[in-house]
Amino acid sequence: MAGKKTAKNGENQKKDRLERELDQWIADFYRKQDAAPGEGGRKKNGENEKRSRQKADAGKKGGERSTVPEKKERRKEGVPAERRKNTGKNPCPVSNRCGGCQLLHLPYSAQLQQKQKMMEELLKGICRVYPITGMENPWHYRNKVHAVFDHDRKGNPISGVYEAGSHRVVPVEKCLIENEKADEIIGTIRGMLKSFKIRTYDEDTGMGLLRHVLVRCGFSSGQIMVVLVTASPLFPSKKNFLRVLLDKHPEITTVVQNINDKDTSMVLGEREQVLYGKGYIEDQLCGCTFRISSRSFYQVNPVQTEKLYRKAVEEAGLTGRETVLDAYCGIGTIGIIAAPKARRVIGVELNPDAVRDAVINGRTNRRSNIEFYCQDAGMFMQEMRSAGENIDAVFMDPPRSGSTPEFIRAVCESGPRRVVYISCGPQTLARDLRLFTGSGYRVLGAWPFDMFPGTEEHVETIAVLERIGKGKKAE
Repeated sequence: MAGKKTAKNGENQKKDRLERELDQWIADFYRKQDAAPGEGGRKKNGENEKRSRQKADAGKKGGERSTVPEKKERRKEGVPAERRKNTGKNPCPVSNRCGGCQLLHLPYSAQLQQKQKMMEELLKGICRVYPITGMENPWHYRNKVHAVFDHDRKGNPISGVYEAGSHRVVPVEKCLIENEKADEIIGTIRGMLKSFKIRTYDEDTGMGLLRHVLVRCGFSSGQIMVVLVTASPLFPSKKNFLRVLLDKHPEITTVVQNINDKDTSMVLGEREQVLYGKGYIEDQLCGCTFRISSRSFYQVNPVQTEKLYRKAVEEAGLTGRETVLDAYCGIGTIGIIAAPKARRVIGVELNPDAVRDAVINGRTNRRSNIEFYCQDAGMFMQEMRSAGENIDAVFMDPPRSGSTPEFIRAVCESGPRRVVYISCGPQTLARDLRLFTGSGYRVLGAWPFDMFPGTEEHVETIAVLERIGKGKKAE
């Protein structure tokens, strides 16, 4: 027993020493930035450079993460954005291997300028691009954090992200764009594995239990879901593991075990069992409450999502008399937010898990004028048209790969007065808008939103289209 305590004390001393070294590394980095000539020290006009202290908010897409090891004391202050000058240096020690955050070496204002220019070039000749909407605090905004679990050569458990273009795991302790509490919980789980003799999964041998950990945090509600992705339904010492985890993090509201026993690059498997709590969390957005399960799509940047959805509903120009289609509706967020301004809202989504959540969300928010269908949106529109039913407005929020020619054709044939296209893929947005403008629609404008600060091309954009007449081309 004494030997175990001595070893544990040694590990703690080693951890403290490493944290002190990392804190010193960060302090040296910012000291050099402050001492650098030109933009890094003072402005050319001699005025003191304005520094805004960013308070670390609670709040990645797999592969879109960057990390910097920081102690809690420093994280409470946050990292001043204006200290990140275009010196070619990056405050994240693993950014080159992670590959998720390509723009952290730039001040945030320069990141926004670069994204604005990209959108203007992509949509040149299609429509006007309005100024991009950025964040006041572009740090720790991701409310969904995913960590891959593996082990090093000595068999010690590690967690992090896949190295860019590979399946080699880059160890990550803390990340500048991820919810800090989520990172803390993942670190706790990693530290518990040895004492519970739980092995991390080995992709080469197919041996081991823990593959991934997914943490989802409710920005407004504060609720936290932890998803343990295992290669087998058998979980040794499950009750004791949960007890220790919840003792360390009583803020966790639900724990789900997801079983992924297939040789696949997909993170989540098809089977799940709730180990603690309800198996889902709820969060508030634009005054509505949404149920979020492990496999539901829900925007990862809640601060920007609120701005994005309010703008989308505003640009739809609803008067209360319209029938509205919410295509690619997910858990029903946009349609439920827009429902008070429309006569009827129809949400269509192919993911059955998301549709189940959407139906519950509609009831929770007392939206009696909204209905949801698990079907292909293009086929659904064609069926409505065949039945003589009209659609006045369409919200469409497709995946990064964009929409399909079949769906766009179905929209144009149905002829809704207005289409609000919410895009997370700038290149595919430009492609799809050209299809619309060749089929009787004109683009009134595009409004970009920086949903993923620090990353290169991930811009969410609202494009608003108006019908000008079937068969006519937009000028």
